[in-house]
Amino acid sequence: MALEAAGVSAIEESVYRLLVTSGQASVTDVALRTGLGEAEAAGVLKALAAKGMASHADGLPSDFRATPPDVALLPRLKRGAEALDLARAETTSLLQAYQDTMRRQDAGQLIEVITGAEALRQHLRQIQASAHDELLWFCKAQYVAMPSGSNTAEFEALARGVRYHVVYEKAFFDDEGAVDNVVAGVRAGEIARAVPHLPLRLAIADRSIAVCPLVPGGPQGSPTEPTAALVRDSNLLAALIALFERYWEDAVPLGVDSTGAVSGRDATDRPDPLSPTDRRLLALLVAGVADKAIATQMALSRRTVQRRIQHMMELAGATTRMQLAWHAARRGWL
Repeated sequence: MALEAAGVSAIEESVYRLLVTSGQASVTDVALRTGLGEAEAAGVLKALAAKGMASHADGLPSDFRATPPDVALLPRLKRGAEALDLARAETTSLLQAYQDTMRRQDAGQLIEVITGAEALRQHLRQIQASAHDELLWFCKAQYVAMPSGSNTAEFEALARGVRYHVVYEKAFFDDEGAVDNVVAGVRAGEIARAVPHLPLRLAIADRSIAVCPLVPGGPQGSPTEPTAALVRDSNLLAALIALFERYWEDAVPLGVDSTGAVSGRDATDRPDPLSPTDRRLLALLVAGVADKAIATQMALSRRTVQRRIQHMMELAGATTRMQLAWHAARRGWL
């Protein structure tokens, strides 16, 4: 039944093929060669004539010839394809209406609970793999499902043109390898900003689906399994998008300089006065040079190096050297 898509039945197709290969045939010929009764053969020929696939031969009412296939079938197939496209579009519209109705009636259609680090990891990969335009991301310190640097799905999405807007909290940069991973992301096209603190972990794909925690859940190694929610189009999703936009607006843009260092600058901050010695020391510290090597390079005692570092930490309000580096970049000290 190769011609079923054109609205041709199996017996009609068989008789039409007979006419095509015979040139023309009478009702009796068709009956004899197909095994049909003459009345049934006449009915099939009449149906083919009604569909424009056959016509009377030389004006003889009992003889028929086939209409050329390009004339008989291609217009019918085109109309069928257009009808199929229309039906497909209508089905999509009906599906959307059905989903909207189900979401209003069943909260389970709006929020799906995800339990466990592996399940959370899989969902984060899936929403990135299916994203078309944009990913919005809150990155807090101490990973729950994805160690820093393990999110290869981001680089794949960036490569196909998906935009990434990522807000990092200050403590994130204390994690091992975090700075190098941010540098790699920014160089690949990620647009990164930083804030002192984020209220939660969050990922939003194409502003249509989000993953966020339902309970605090511990970082990797905690006995508490993370529990998160997959949130679809709803007022809750709109609130999460608004939360992201609010933090994004206040966050400090991060860039990567020619040496591969992450830096940021808040236009409202005025650089604290540092001596040339302090600035050189700070540059070496941020570059990862050890205290002993800094002391040797600058002809200072190791104790003096540590005292100057402590003084700069007090100026910046930092409790760790990593925080000092973050504040130094933010305030334009480097």
